[in-house]
Formats: sequence, C-alpha cells, structure tokens
Amino acid sequence: MGYKVGLTDAAQADLAAAVSFLAEKSPEAAMRVGNELLDVALSLTLMPRRGTAVRRRPGMRKVSHRYYLIFYQVNEADQWVEVVRIWDGRKDPAALQLP
Repeated sequence: MGYKVGLTDAAQADLAAAVSFLAEKSPEAAMRVGNELLDVALSLTLMPRRGTAVRRRPGMRKVSHRYYLIFYQVNEADQWVEVVRIWDGRKDPAALQLP
C-alpha cells in the first residue's frame, strides 16, 4: 500500500497556470504536459523519497519533469505526500516561495 498524495492550493494554481499558458499555443500540448505533471506528482505514492533534498529546506524534496520542478514534503507517520508547488524552472527562482 502506497502513500497518499495531495496538492496544496498553491500547487493546484501552479498546475492550472502552466496548462493555461501552454494552451494559448497548443491545447494538445497543454493537456499532455498537464497530465504528465499530475502523473509525476501522483507517482510519489510509490516512491516518495525518490526526489532530491532541497537545500536550506529541511524535509522538502523535489522531482523534475521537463522544465518543471515539483516540490513536496513527506509525512512518514501518516504516509502522506504533500505537493506544495509545481514550479516552471524557466521563471526567476527568486520569485519561488516555499513554505
């Protein structure tokens, strides 16, 4: 039995913004990339520790897909993974706010 995965409001807004941006150029690409990002996030149910640790953020990990970084935290006791941001790595890193 795997971990449960949830997305914060910020992560959901990030995903929606990425899909919306891509849809302006190609609705098909937007659907494909949006589904891929969601699949990567949900795949953390089986391997929640596979991402790399985020420096200066104890307990925070990240996985990447295409240009995007998926930031998350693992709660071992409750077997819960919380995706906190889905960040477009082409954006200014100084604008990224993590909890």
